[in-house]
Amino acid sequence: MTTVRRVMRGPARWLLPLCGLALLAGGLIAASAGGWLPHPSPQSSAALTPADPDADLPVPKQHSFFRSSTTHATGIEVPLRVGLEGRVQAQLGDVLAFYRTELAKRGWEEKSDGAVVAADHVQLAFASPKGPATLKLGRAEDETTVSLVQRNTEAAAKANFLPMPGQARLIFGYLVPDVASLTINDQTIKIAGGVNHPQTLDLPPGTYSYELIVSGYPVRTCSITVASGETWSLSLGNDDKEPDQIY
Repeated sequence: MTTVRRVMRGPARWLLPLCGLALLAGGLIAASAGGWLPHPSPQSSAALTPADPDADLPVPKQHSFFRSSTTHATGIEVPLRVGLEGRVQAQLGDVLAFYRTELAKRGWEEKSDGAVVAADHVQLAFASPKGPATLKLGRAEDETTVSLVQRNTEAAAKANFLPMPGQARLIFGYLVPDVASLTINDQTIKIAGGVNHPQTLDLPPGTYSYELIVSGYPVRTCSITVASGETWSLSLGNDDKEPDQIY
């Protein structure tokens, strides 16, 4: 059985439990979320320092909130994807300088392709020792928002989640055997179904509409935008869960 597990964490004393389960690609996703961490310190142009100098994904001490997340596949201990979201009580330029310094210390190489550095938002791609990574910064309520994601290429390959070069991969399934099909990109794919039969489809980067058909009747229509090198899971159950990037 292929199982994808996503865990989100915040510091324990502020943890606000929020758990859910969603049927996905013949397996289960489990999620829990962390909560707000208020810090009264004002914004400052002074150099930011890491809360934990040894953390794989650094967070400035001056954060007002952060949470981390991991995505795992069954049988593979190393996460496919790790992420961090937070807010920092500092100017965007200072937060950008912090991450460029700290990520370079960890062997991350900043890529020029697709880089965006503006007064109110930043988007940068990196080549990290474990795989591709992205940093996104923005502004909200006089704070700088942070989204940092690192993907593990070796773990994704072991899980058969790694798309072909230049392609994106979709992973999907349906619990009931032999009753469902997926229509996408001008093709209809029969879904074997059952918890042990996740299926994959590689597509060129782009935006696609897709439709789930069960016993001859359309039951759900949605769309997804994918980029080269990404892997997404499609929730084809009876819920309204959006597609989820797992690599």
